[in-house]
Amino acid sequence: MNLLRSVLHTLFMAVTVVPWAIAVLVTAPFLNSMQIYWLCAGWLKLAVSSGKLMLGIRNEVIGFENLPVGSTAPAILLLKHQSTWETFCMPTLMPHPLAYVFKKELLYVPFFGWAMGRMDMIHIDRSKRAQAFSKVVEQGQRLLNQGTWVIMFPEGTRIPRGQKGTYKSGGTRLACETGAPVIPIAVTSAKCWPRKAFIKKPGTVEFSIGKPIPSQGREPDELMREVEAWIEAEMRRLDPEAYPAA
Repeated sequence: MNLLRSVLHTLFMAVTVVPWAIAVLVTAPFLNSMQIYWLCAGWLKLAVSSGKLMLGIRNEVIGFENLPVGSTAPAILLLKHQSTWETFCMPTLMPHPLAYVFKKELLYVPFFGWAMGRMDMIHIDRSKRAQAFSKVVEQGQRLLNQGTWVIMFPEGTRIPRGQKGTYKSGGTRLACETGAPVIPIAVTSAKCWPRKAFIKKPGTVEFSIGKPIPSQGREPDELMREVEAWIEAEMRRLDPEAYPAA
Protein backbone atom coordinates (compact mmCIF):
# COMPACT_ATOMS: atom_id res chain seq x y z
CA MET A 1 0.00 0.00 0.00
CA ASN A 2 2.79 2.46 0.85
CA LEU A 3 4.40 1.75 -2.52
CA LEU A 4 1.16 2.50 -4.36
CA ARG A 5 0.64 5.67 -2.34
CA SER A 6 4.19 6.81 -3.12
CA VAL A 7 3.83 6.12 -6.84
CA LEU A 8 0.55 8.05 -7.01
CA HIS A 9 1.97 11.04 -5.14
CA THR A 10 5.11 11.15 -7.29
CA LEU A 11 3.01 11.02 -10.46
CA PHE A 12 0.67 13.71 -9.12
CA MET A 13 3.58 16.07 -8.41
CA ALA A 14 5.20 15.38 -11.78
CA VAL A 15 1.96 16.02 -13.66
CA THR A 16 1.01 19.18 -11.78
CA VAL A 17 4.43 20.85 -11.68
CA VAL A 18 4.63 21.19 -15.47
CA PRO A 19 1.54 23.40 -16.04
CA TRP A 20 2.22 25.27 -12.82
CA ALA A 21 5.80 26.06 -13.88
CA ILE A 22 4.63 27.11 -17.35
CA ALA A 23 2.11 29.46 -15.73
CA VAL A 24 4.91 30.98 -13.63
CA LEU A 25 7.20 31.43 -16.64
CA VAL A 26 4.44 33.02 -18.74
CA THR A 27 3.10 35.39 -16.08
CA ALA A 28 6.39 36.29 -14.31
CA PRO A 29 7.12 39.33 -16.54
CA PHE A 30 3.83 40.87 -15.43
CA LEU A 31 4.10 40.11 -11.69
CA ASN A 32 6.16 41.50 -8.81
CA SER A 33 8.41 39.29 -6.71
CA MET A 34 5.83 38.70 -3.97
CA GLN A 35 3.16 37.67 -6.48
CA ILE A 36 5.58 35.22 -8.09
CA TYR A 37 6.47 33.82 -4.67
CA TRP A 38 2.87 33.15 -3.65
CA LEU A 39 2.09 31.70 -7.08
CA CYS A 40 4.93 29.20 -6.62
CA ALA A 41 3.91 28.59 -3.00
CA GLY A 42 0.51 27.55 -4.34
CA TRP A 43 2.07 24.48 -5.95
CA LEU A 44 3.91 23.68 -2.72
CA LYS A 45 0.61 23.81 -0.84
CA LEU A 46 -0.80 21.41 -3.41
CA ALA A 47 2.18 19.07 -2.93
CA VAL A 48 1.80 19.14 0.86
CA SER A 49 -1.99 18.72 0.76
CA SER A 50 -1.67 15.78 -1.62
CA GLY A 51 1.02 14.33 0.67
CA LYS A 52 -1.47 14.42 3.52
CA LEU A 53 -4.23 12.88 1.41
CA MET A 54 -2.22 10.29 -0.54
CA LEU A 55 0.70 9.50 1.77
CA GLY A 56 -0.96 10.07 5.13
CA ILE A 57 1.76 12.50 6.25
CA ARG A 58 0.57 15.15 8.71
CA ASN A 59 2.44 18.07 10.23
CA GLU A 60 2.54 19.15 13.85
CA VAL A 61 4.15 22.51 14.57
CA ILE A 62 5.46 23.37 18.03
CA GLY A 63 6.63 26.86 19.02
CA PHE A 64 4.80 29.20 16.64
CA GLU A 65 4.91 31.75 19.47
CA ASN A 66 8.70 31.91 19.12
CA LEU A 67 8.56 33.49 15.66
CA PRO A 68 9.27 37.25 15.44
CA VAL A 69 6.19 39.44 15.15
CA GLY A 70 5.91 42.26 12.63
CA SER A 71 5.74 42.57 8.85
CA THR A 72 9.42 43.49 8.55
CA ALA A 73 10.80 41.70 11.62
CA PRO A 74 13.92 39.87 10.36
CA ALA A 75 14.76 36.22 10.96
CA ILE A 76 17.17 33.60 9.69
CA LEU A 77 15.72 30.11 9.95
CA LEU A 78 18.22 27.27 10.44
CA LEU A 79 16.65 23.82 10.03
CA LYS A 80 17.50 20.21 10.50
CA HIS A 81 17.41 18.69 7.01
CA GLN A 82 16.22 15.09 6.62
CA SER A 83 14.14 15.02 3.44
CA THR A 84 12.45 16.93 0.64
CA TRP A 85 9.32 17.23 2.78
CA GLU A 86 10.49 20.22 4.84
CA THR A 87 11.57 22.13 1.72
CA PHE A 88 7.98 21.82 0.47
CA CYS A 89 6.37 22.52 3.85
CA MET A 90 8.21 25.54 5.20
CA PRO A 91 6.77 28.13 2.76
CA THR A 92 3.30 26.77 3.54
CA LEU A 93 3.79 26.97 7.32
CA MET A 94 5.56 30.30 7.82
CA PRO A 95 3.74 33.66 8.09
CA HIS A 96 6.47 35.42 6.06
CA PRO A 97 7.73 34.74 2.54
CA LEU A 98 10.97 32.74 2.61
CA ALA A 99 14.16 32.93 0.56
CA TYR A 100 16.15 29.72 0.33
CA VAL A 101 19.92 29.78 -0.13
CA PHE A 102 20.64 27.03 -2.65
CA LYS A 103 23.22 25.89 -5.21
CA LYS A 104 22.67 27.30 -8.69
CA GLU A 105 22.61 23.82 -10.27
CA LEU A 106 19.00 23.46 -9.09
CA LEU A 107 18.00 26.15 -11.58
CA TYR A 108 18.61 23.68 -14.41
CA VAL A 109 16.06 21.13 -13.17
CA PRO A 110 13.32 21.12 -15.85
CA PHE A 111 10.20 23.07 -14.96
CA PHE A 112 10.74 23.06 -11.16
CA GLY A 113 14.13 24.78 -11.39
CA TRP A 114 13.02 27.07 -14.19
CA ALA A 115 10.14 28.36 -12.06
CA MET A 116 12.41 28.64 -9.01
CA GLY A 117 14.72 30.86 -11.05
CA ARG A 118 11.93 33.44 -11.34
CA MET A 119 11.69 33.73 -7.55
CA ASP A 120 13.65 36.27 -5.52
CA MET A 121 15.93 33.81 -3.73
CA ILE A 122 19.68 33.39 -3.24
CA HIS A 123 21.37 30.91 -5.58
CA ILE A 124 25.12 30.58 -5.25
CA ASP A 125 28.09 29.14 -7.09
CA ARG A 126 29.81 26.91 -4.53
CA SER A 127 33.05 26.95 -6.54
CA LYS A 128 33.43 30.68 -5.76
CA ARG A 129 33.25 30.62 -1.98
CA ALA A 130 34.26 34.21 -1.16
CA GLN A 131 32.08 35.71 -3.89
CA ALA A 132 29.24 33.38 -2.96
CA PHE A 133 29.16 34.53 0.66
CA SER A 134 29.36 38.20 -0.35
CA LYS A 135 26.32 37.58 -2.54
CA VAL A 136 24.51 35.87 0.34
CA VAL A 137 25.12 38.86 2.63
CA GLU A 138 24.17 41.46 0.03
CA GLN A 139 20.98 39.74 -1.09
CA GLY A 140 20.18 38.47 2.39
CA GLN A 141 20.23 41.98 3.84
CA ARG A 142 17.98 43.27 1.06
CA LEU A 143 15.49 40.44 1.54
CA LEU A 144 15.45 40.79 5.32
CA ASN A 145 14.81 44.52 5.01
CA GLN A 146 11.66 43.85 2.98
CA GLY A 147 10.29 41.28 5.42
CA THR A 148 11.44 38.09 3.71
CA TRP A 149 13.01 35.52 6.02
CA VAL A 150 16.14 33.69 4.90
CA ILE A 151 16.12 29.91 5.35
CA MET A 152 19.19 27.67 5.36
CA PHE A 153 20.12 24.08 6.19
CA PRO A 154 23.33 24.32 8.24
CA GLU A 155 24.25 20.67 7.63
CA GLY A 156 24.17 21.41 3.91
CA THR A 157 22.48 18.20 2.79
CA ARG A 158 19.84 15.70 3.87
CA ILE A 159 20.93 13.71 6.90
CA PRO A 160 19.67 10.15 7.63
CA ARG A 161 17.38 9.69 10.60
CA GLY A 162 19.25 9.47 13.88
CA GLN A 163 22.46 10.95 12.49
CA LYS A 164 24.15 14.35 12.68
CA GLY A 165 25.99 16.10 9.89
CA THR A 166 28.66 18.78 10.10
CA TYR A 167 27.08 22.11 11.00
CA LYS A 168 28.56 24.89 8.86
CA SER A 169 28.57 28.50 10.01
CA GLY A 170 27.24 30.15 6.83
CA GLY A 171 23.85 30.87 8.37
CA THR A 172 25.26 32.33 11.58
CA ARG A 173 27.83 34.34 9.60
CA LEU A 174 24.93 35.90 7.72
CA ALA A 175 23.11 36.54 11.00
CA CYS A 176 26.15 38.24 12.53
CA GLU A 177 26.64 40.36 9.41
CA THR A 178 23.00 41.51 9.27
CA GLY A 179 22.13 41.53 12.98
CA ALA A 180 19.09 39.29 12.36
CA PRO A 181 18.17 36.76 15.05
CA VAL A 182 18.54 33.06 14.37
CA ILE A 183 15.56 30.70 14.72
CA PRO A 184 16.63 27.03 15.18
CA ILE A 185 14.12 24.45 13.96
CA ALA A 186 14.13 20.68 14.50
CA VAL A 187 12.29 18.50 11.96
CA THR A 188 11.48 14.77 12.13
CA SER A 189 10.56 14.29 8.47
CA ALA A 190 12.71 11.15 8.02
CA LYS A 191 10.20 9.18 10.08
CA CYS A 192 7.83 9.41 7.11
CA TRP A 193 9.98 10.47 4.14
CA PRO A 194 13.49 9.00 4.60
CA ARG A 195 16.48 10.44 2.79
CA LYS A 196 16.66 9.26 -0.84
CA ALA A 197 13.74 6.88 -0.26
CA PHE A 198 11.03 6.46 -2.88
CA ILE A 199 8.55 4.74 -0.56
CA LYS A 200 7.09 7.06 2.07
CA LYS A 201 5.23 6.07 5.22
CA PRO A 202 2.17 7.65 6.88
CA GLY A 203 2.72 9.41 10.18
CA THR A 204 3.28 12.78 11.84
CA VAL A 205 6.22 15.08 11.12
CA GLU A 206 7.06 17.43 13.98
CA PHE A 207 8.41 20.92 13.32
CA SER A 208 9.75 22.37 16.59
CA ILE A 209 10.57 26.08 16.46
CA GLY A 210 13.09 27.28 19.03
CA LYS A 211 13.29 30.68 20.65
CA PRO A 212 15.10 33.44 18.69
CA ILE A 213 18.82 33.59 19.40
CA PRO A 214 20.27 37.13 19.13
CA SER A 215 23.26 37.44 16.82
CA GLN A 216 24.55 40.89 17.70
CA GLY A 217 27.92 40.78 19.43
CA ARG A 218 28.29 37.05 18.79
CA GLU A 219 30.91 35.07 16.89
CA PRO A 220 29.51 32.90 14.05
CA ASP A 221 31.15 29.65 15.21
CA GLU A 222 30.03 30.13 18.80
CA LEU A 223 26.51 30.97 17.66
CA MET A 224 26.38 27.90 15.43
CA ARG A 225 27.45 25.67 18.31
CA GLU A 226 24.45 26.96 20.28
CA VAL A 227 22.15 26.34 17.30
CA GLU A 228 23.57 22.84 16.83
CA ALA A 229 23.21 21.98 20.51
CA TRP A 230 19.56 23.05 20.58
CA ILE A 231 18.57 21.29 17.35
CA GLU A 232 20.29 18.01 18.21
CA ALA A 233 18.89 17.96 21.74
CA GLU A 234 15.42 18.68 20.40
CA MET A 235 15.76 15.94 17.78
CA ARG A 236 16.47 13.43 20.54
CA ARG A 237 13.45 14.64 22.48
CA LEU A 238 11.12 14.45 19.48
CA ASP A 239 12.40 11.17 18.03
CA PRO A 240 14.11 9.19 20.81
CA GLU A 241 13.73 5.89 18.94
CA ALA A 242 16.14 7.12 16.26
CA TYR A 243 19.01 7.77 18.67
CA PRO A 244 20.88 5.15 20.69
CA ALA A 245 20.84 5.64 24.44
CA ALA A 246 23.86 7.51 25.75
